[in-house]
Amino acid sequence: MKTTVDNDHASAELTFKQRVYAVVRMIPAGRVATYGQIAALAGSSRAARGVGVAMRLASGQVDLPWHRVINAQGRISPGGDVFRPEHQRHLLQAEGIAFRRSGTIDMSCFQWEGPQEDLSWE
Repeated sequence: MKTTVDNDHASAELTFKQRVYAVVRMIPAGRVATYGQIAALAGSSRAARGVGVAMRLASGQVDLPWHRVINAQGRISPGGDVFRPEHQRHLLQAEGIAFRRSGTIDMSCFQWEGPQEDLSWE
């Protein structure tokens, strides 16, 4: 698969995981995106679970704002880690994202609308 995501618009063959990471890096501070939204933007609209796997594999990557990816209900997914959801919530709140009493995020206020540039995964 080819893309022109980087600033130079140079084409490079990317795996699904690399495309996921490229899309996640585009999410601005103060915004969130869903696993399904990331999957669709990465060129595989039915691979939301694959995005979740990629996020778990990305732990420790300092240049990846993994905390901005949440589920379609506006909730933080635990992903098997007892401490991760609280850490993710703290990171999101530090960016100005508010949580309702139910623990959800108002997607109409905080959901990222997607990239301004065309993601042409060929």
